[in-house]
Amino acid sequence: MYELVFWKYLEGIYLNHHLVYETIVEEQAEINGLEELPVQVILNRIASVFSKWEKVDDKSWKNNTGVGAFHIRTTPQSIKIDCYGTEGKTMDTLVNIMEEFKCPLYDPQVPERYDEMSE
Repeated sequence: MYELVFWKYLEGIYLNHHLVYETIVEEQAEINGLEELPVQVILNRIASVFSKWEKVDDKSWKNNTGVGAFHIRTTPQSIKIDCYGTEGKTMDTLVNIMEEFKCPLYDPQVPERYDEMSE
């Protein structure tokens, strides 16, 4: 499994990325300093882009003509995508969709957040 995690800071706020990630994963609590995301709009956009994939449930897709599957977990402030055997180009597509909503990727495997600011 490979995790892709996305959130957006409020204007002028910049927190420790890894602590934000841990809170998203472990507590699912509201985090002061993060914007609320248009979660349903984002899910609809992902569903549209991956319309040729089998939609297993409301937040899971499986590629029936190739490799990979992914599951999305959401909070009002975050999107976490768990990728299973997913190709890099598919993960790039997911990252690009989230960039449309100005939500940069946090890659907990590295760990690094890919935005214009750095710690």
